[in-house]
Amino acid sequence: MLNSIKIILVGTSHPGNIGGAARAMKNMGLSELCLVAPRAQFPHPEATFRSSGATDLLDRITIYSTLEEAISDCTLIAGTSARSRHIPWPLIDPRGLAEQAAQELHLPEHKLGLVFGREDRGLSNEELHLCHLHVHIPCNPDFSSLNLAAAVQVLSYELRQAALAQQKTATAAPQQTEAPAFGTEWDAPFASGEDLERFFAHLETTLIDIDFHDPNHPRQLMSRLRRLYLRARPDTHEINMLRGILSLTQKAAQNRTEKP
Repeated sequence: MLNSIKIILVGTSHPGNIGGAARAMKNMGLSELCLVAPRAQFPHPEATFRSSGATDLLDRITIYSTLEEAISDCTLIAGTSARSRHIPWPLIDPRGLAEQAAQELHLPEHKLGLVFGREDRGLSNEELHLCHLHVHIPCNPDFSSLNLAAAVQVLSYELRQAALAQQKTATAAPQQTEAPAFGTEWDAPFASGEDLERFFAHLETTLIDIDFHDPNHPRQLMSRLRRLYLRARPDTHEINMLRGILSLTQKAAQNRTEKP
């Protein structure tokens, strides 16, 4: 389970926080750290110092230009957020996220991307709209400012506890594994972040083609459709079917326009 989790830091401004995040991750058995458009210089001696020996994680860091690239291989994407949003989004606490991850990360095709925002202003609304879930750490409301590395530590701890509990249950009573909720093993992995972004781009283009969506007056249409489909958690077969429907819709709209 822990090998299927990617920690993603967006726009990090202090190299020490990169090292602190690596230390927190290694404490809890997580190993994949990546950066999106870091504002901090990296590599940097302060990152190495703050990692307290977790330099192997720093050596393997992948740097991406955009969050879309970083989450392209993730099937469950959770963004940390301390602020309420104009459009309500599925919200979960760290323990709830860990429990859901334990349920989903049993297939090698599944991967959790856990996204942390900038130290000064967190994740943007556009970045949060790329996520299936928002994770809120229930801090003291009178003093809710949490250091980036400390936030990574809290989430990493809960994920490790869920993994240990899963391991303990499997070792103690392997014959008592609970039946899947749908009566059989699911027949396809969840769609990846890359699959979803291609679908959303295709969906928007189609809605424009049929005059349902005006990008100059969006009315939060695409944000609400994102929320709908991300909440539904489509798998790879379902995404392919939806895109097939969109392609035929575009073809029908084009034929209707071309008719005399």
